[in-house]
Amino acid sequence: MARIAVIGAGMGAMAAAARLAVAGHRVAVYERTETYGGAVRRFERDGFGFDTGPALLPLPAVYRDLFIKTGKEPLEACVELVQVDPSARHVFADDTEVSLPNASRAGVVAALDEALGAGTGGRWGDFLVRAREAWDRTRRPLLEEPLWPNWQVLAGREPYPSVPHKRLLRTRRAGTLAEVGAWELRDPRLVALLESHALAYGLDPGTAPASAAVLPYLEHAFGTWYVRGGMRELARAVYERCLARKVEFGFGAEVAGVLEKDGRAAGVEFADGTVAEADFVVAGVAPGMLDRLVRGTAIRGEGEVAPQHGAASRLTVLLALRGGRPEGTAHRAVVHAQDRQTELDTLFGGSGGLAARGTVTVLRPDDPALVPDAGHEAITLTATVPAQSDAGRAESEVFVRHAEHLIAVAERAVPDLRDRLLWHEVRTPADIAETTGAQGGAVPAPALAAAEGRLLHPSNSTAISGLFTAGGWSHPGGGLPHAGMSGALVAGLIVEGPEFRGSQ
Repeated sequence: MARIAVIGAGMGAMAAAARLAVAGHRVAVYERTETYGGAVRRFERDGFGFDTGPALLPLPAVYRDLFIKTGKEPLEACVELVQVDPSARHVFADDTEVSLPNASRAGVVAALDEALGAGTGGRWGDFLVRAREAWDRTRRPLLEEPLWPNWQVLAGREPYPSVPHKRLLRTRRAGTLAEVGAWELRDPRLVALLESHALAYGLDPGTAPASAAVLPYLEHAFGTWYVRGGMRELARAVYERCLARKVEFGFGAEVAGVLEKDGRAAGVEFADGTVAEADFVVAGVAPGMLDRLVRGTAIRGEGEVAPQHGAASRLTVLLALRGGRPEGTAHRAVVHAQDRQTELDTLFGGSGGLAARGTVTVLRPDDPALVPDAGHEAITLTATVPAQSDAGRAESEVFVRHAEHLIAVAERAVPDLRDRLLWHEVRTPADIAETTGAQGGAVPAPALAAAEGRLLHPSNSTAISGLFTAGGWSHPGGGLPHAGMSGALVAGLIVEGPEFRGSQ
């Protein structure tokens, strides 16, 4: 039985802790804040409740596997999973709208043809077939296996089978998601639909590889799910599973450094100078924080994937409304920018600005647990924004003022919003930074192939023997499913050793 110290109580770190405890190890989790869940938090006021981090769950099989492997009670015995249908209502720049069924290719094709015109559904359906090929080619190396030592193969290979396109007497294939949209989808509304999946993860469609096609495919193939009571309930269930497996938790325990002995991780040192010895250390923290914990030692070896930098963040606006949620309201609406190119240029053009009328996601869950009574509604607005610089409080105030733009955009999906609004709260990148420790409140994107490896994440093992990393800033990257997968990979590497090759 090994002693294992886990730094941070985010979803990936807790997933690793539960699996390691089941394998017979003594596991202790040290969290600098006063609660678990990492970015998966909840805000409550006046009987209203809101998710302030991820609010929908793609690929729930990851957490089903975690609960199967760590106890007798399956995931559905611990939380109530609800399939969101329609998956989303989209409001486009020209005010045309379409509601897309959840996990139904035929239904999506029919809905697009009816709303956007004959042939649009077929083009989207054909794109999904190609996106499935990209998924099949990358699923194991990018999600289910430890990062390959020869990761450069993934960096250079574009797995998306793009359609040949004649341009200026040359035949070319799409190398970016924007080119996929322009050359294969052609309709600007389909392009907006495609690119919104990249934008939601803070990715620029103009530089994101064509393999980012797996992002809409993931949602289409496996559906979109909501956890009754909010996503914080999933974090609670994972935390309680850890407790049931005898994982120890220390909250308000700020780790100041990783102990090393003979070139190997040997435990952790806390800010008060006390230490906890361990045979293995699992760090579920952002790269900058990890660098501070291991001073004077190279965490990554030469030639390894470097941590991502310059990731985007999110602005979240929580709305408390009088009046109940209307019958038939879609759980999620995506209100697309009326000038999409200006939005992309503003966000990714180098200035790192805020798009005044950018794309906004409107979440309207049908959940009595989130409102004081049936005569009220809780709505969450989210938008991709640049990560916060060192400007501090002054920049936070800019984000707070920008929240008014999100509310104005949301009125295109909720026309009576202003009349019903009781109050609103704003969560800026600074709040994300405080919660997760990520510089500027950056939010990691999922790992993607091609693009010279820019969207790969560092391996879960490190150059320091016995030190491993879990969570969104290491392989396989950001997102709730990916965090759960990172926990499984770390547990496998510790239990089975370097020869571990992932689940079969």
